[in-house]
Amino acid sequence: MVSVTIDEQTLEVDAGSTVLQAAERLGIAIPTFCYLKRLPALASCRMCLVEIEGQRRLQPSCATAVTDGMVVRTNTPLIDETRSSMLDMLLANHPLDCPICDKGGECELQDMVMAYGPRESRFRDAKRVFHSEDIRLSPVIIMNVNRCIQCQRCVRMCEDVVGAVALGTIEKGMDTAVTGFEGSLASCDQCGNCVEVCPVGALMSFPYRYKARPWDLVETDTVCPHCGTGCQLTVGARKGEFMRVRSKWEHGVNRETLCVRGRFGLDFVGSRDRIKRPMIRRDGALVPVSWDEAGDYLRRRLSAVESKAAGGLASPRLPNEVLYQFQKLMRTVFRTNNIDCSSRWSTPFETLGPSVAGFYSRAPLEEVIGNDCVLVVGGNVTDENPVTEYLLRDAARRRQTRLLMLSARPSRLDTDARAVVRVAPGAEAAALAAVVAGQALPSEVLGGVGAAAGWAPATTGSDGPDRLAAALLDGGSVAVLVSADLLRLSEARATLQQLTNLLRVLRVLGKGPAMQFLFDRANQLGAWDMGVLPAALPGLRPVGDHTARTALIRAWGAEIPPEPGADLDAMLALCDKGRVGALYIVGSDPLMTYPDRGFVKRALDATDLLIVQDTFLTDTVGLADVVLPAAGYGEESGTFTNNEGRIQAVRKFREPAFEARGNLAILDFVAALRNQAMQPSMQGEILREIARLVPAYQGLTQDGLGADGAFTTADPTPPAGEFFAPPPNPNAADRLMLVTGNCLFHNGYLSERSEILNTVADDPYVEMSAWDAAQLGLSDRDQVIVRSTQGELRAQLKVNRHFPGRLVFVPENYRDLRLNSLMRRGEYPCPVEVQKAHAAFATGVEARPESRGRGIAELPGSSP
Repeated sequence: MVSVTIDEQTLEVDAGSTVLQAAERLGIAIPTFCYLKRLPALASCRMCLVEIEGQRRLQPSCATAVTDGMVVRTNTPLIDETRSSMLDMLLANHPLDCPICDKGGECELQDMVMAYGPRESRFRDAKRVFHSEDIRLSPVIIMNVNRCIQCQRCVRMCEDVVGAVALGTIEKGMDTAVTGFEGSLASCDQCGNCVEVCPVGALMSFPYRYKARPWDLVETDTVCPHCGTGCQLTVGARKGEFMRVRSKWEHGVNRETLCVRGRFGLDFVGSRDRIKRPMIRRDGALVPVSWDEAGDYLRRRLSAVESKAAGGLASPRLPNEVLYQFQKLMRTVFRTNNIDCSSRWSTPFETLGPSVAGFYSRAPLEEVIGNDCVLVVGGNVTDENPVTEYLLRDAARRRQTRLLMLSARPSRLDTDARAVVRVAPGAEAAALAAVVAGQALPSEVLGGVGAAAGWAPATTGSDGPDRLAAALLDGGSVAVLVSADLLRLSEARATLQQLTNLLRVLRVLGKGPAMQFLFDRANQLGAWDMGVLPAALPGLRPVGDHTARTALIRAWGAEIPPEPGADLDAMLALCDKGRVGALYIVGSDPLMTYPDRGFVKRALDATDLLIVQDTFLTDTVGLADVVLPAAGYGEESGTFTNNEGRIQAVRKFREPAFEARGNLAILDFVAALRNQAMQPSMQGEILREIARLVPAYQGLTQDGLGADGAFTTADPTPPAGEFFAPPPNPNAADRLMLVTGNCLFHNGYLSERSEILNTVADDPYVEMSAWDAAQLGLSDRDQVIVRSTQGELRAQLKVNRHFPGRLVFVPENYRDLRLNSLMRRGEYPCPVEVQKAHAAFATGVEARPESRGRGIAELPGSSP
């Protein structure tokens, strides 16, 4: 610790702290332009100059480290004169077009001139003009380079934080101009973080431009709905109409940054693809009806199928309160544990439960990735969780965290990693087993597993796992970040088992392992915590846990089935056999996302009563018997639990459209049709019940969440039992294997309803390695056919020179492709063939009728 005196106030700070940081702790405001907390100091704007006793010249406080006994002054006449002169120089060439500038009213230059600037300029020369008109750098970013004050915030944000390196500078001195390569941002993420950090109106959001003034906006702090990172964002609305999104430095895991989906992808709330009114099926077609008519129809149909099994599927994008109430409804009203929350995989709870309960670190991501080593397993962080990628890059570059990557697909983080191990999809389990074998374990750690269960090191045909093992051994502490993409694999159970082995070994070796999933859905962890699982009650407690069941029965005043239920795969199989009376789907579209479209179509057609509660018209809605229009994101309040285990408030900023009702109100409506009441039924009351009955949420209150939310509590207890035996060594793929996931610009069916994202997103594409493309005689941007035993699709080829061989990637987020038509349940990745398409065609697959066997009807409730 060192002592410093600033404006006659003395305090002690950590060695290495800057004068600016020390002044902030004392509440002393020092103006800055080029400084940003998460970027290295540049000291170019000279606005933060201060006097330091014993030094002849003024010093930049942002780049001057405190020394013991230092005496600093921040408000002397010389400093005031210097600040005024600097501002006068900036204004000499700055266009005075504040009335039409989008930044007017929240411009840092305006504020600085008001506080420190001269009242009359000394400059009389004509202003420098780069361009007479604004430059459209991309579909979402427009630039007025004449307003630029050369602070370089945008350039450094793009390179150091986002990692895109899409912006740069040309010329020098007063002629310096910021621009994209060849005047465009074609290679950019389109995240808009440059717009966020620009202190003036040089970089602007084109979709927001000229739509509103800051003082016209009603702003609501909420949480992004697009992935599990849980970024804080502030939605601005004018007269109830969505206008823009921004973020705040001081709140949330994201620290002001957002990805393209978070900043520009919320306009989906105004999509024309809304369900306007309840609908029921009559004579093979869905027809709009009133809520009362829908209720009468649904009551009769529910009574007719009461003797058969029921099942429920809810989206992990829904708030905790809705998910909790949904599983409660299914268990107490429909008397079933046939519940699931993912339409893309079937979670092996017997393996997943111990991993999550025993090792999951419910702690700030920044703290977790501050460990000596961070191992990222599976997926592509750049596309799945972009803001998490920013934080990982910052840890690797600024804190020297050793970043280790084990995955099938490359990502932009590979360039910052100390070790990158590429494995075939499905071989992650064997690779993790090899990493465990490379930890130099004493025999007592294995506990005789080798003799009892045939445990032996797995091999993957490369020295990559050995390098990862060595790096983990050298590190003092280890964090493991696990992509949810691994849950798609046919080998998901084995992969989770080997992951548990690794975490147990790291704990034995004193590495204090932390583990978190990287979910690509906003509330996947919350869905698990709320008990939207066939074998787990709220709090991830097994259905057979007598103590947990008894507590819930007492609180709910109703019995709970004692046996585990069926997951989505098993439910669909029961539907296919005609054994399901009612299937209740809330906010999910399994016909689009489940990996076997034909099987899902057949199963849903065979269901006696299909109830779909959703905001938008989806493929699954087209097969429903009853459609209930629900409030969407921003139209009801609640909470999300992000990947960190942080519970955050999701706030309402608009009224439900048309005749939509809140999800909780609809669940009450359905329960009343079965002559039962859901108590409690209000969002705040349900949260209080969650805080009372779910151990990780105990003590949480709505008021206690605050701007940054609150952390749920972990109860890490080592999973009981011996080590899991490693899987057999994987066979090398002798043909192309298809995998899927999110792309940067789309994430699930919400983002594809964003008109803005659709202007920046790539057309549907097929990605593969340059080597494979050459072997097949294909070139970048060729139109190709991808064919499996189940079907085929057609799209444009994207050749990626970093891609591994024998791997094909197609994003799951383009509905026209019907990607799941190629896949077969229980088989992932999917073997495919790729060939050049020689005839003209439309992107996608040939449309097939997909009604309930009576001819598909045009859906009422859609907009023309």
